[in-house]
Amino acid sequence: MAVQRLRTESRYSEIVIHNGTVYLAGQLADDFSGDIVAQTEQTLANIDLMLAEAGTDKSQILSVTIYLKDMERDYAGLNQVWDAWVRPGTAPARAAVEARMYKPDVLVEMTVVAALNN
Repeated sequence: MAVQRLRTESRYSEIVIHNGTVYLAGQLADDFSGDIVAQTEQTLANIDLMLAEAGTDKSQILSVTIYLKDMERDYAGLNQVWDAWVRPGTAPARAAVEARMYKPDVLVEMTVVAALNN
């Protein structure tokens, strides 16, 4: 099966599909002026859009890695939004780590691996 790349830039592709699996590049909020709740909501909305473009949805997410600028300050706010977004019974494997972000006002970034819808 060929590798399919969508939204390809010179350094990366936003979406890569191979052998029934979808890989999303790190997803961010569109507006970095908001708090962790606002940035998490926007990031998850972007994930929904990318997954739909790839032909799948959040119920098919296999794993997510979440990068937080400040784990102590932002973990509860992240989980508040996350828990409302994840469909019951479809929670993926998940890791959350504290990381230095590429811009000071970025609070959260997520990478996703999902299965294609059958």
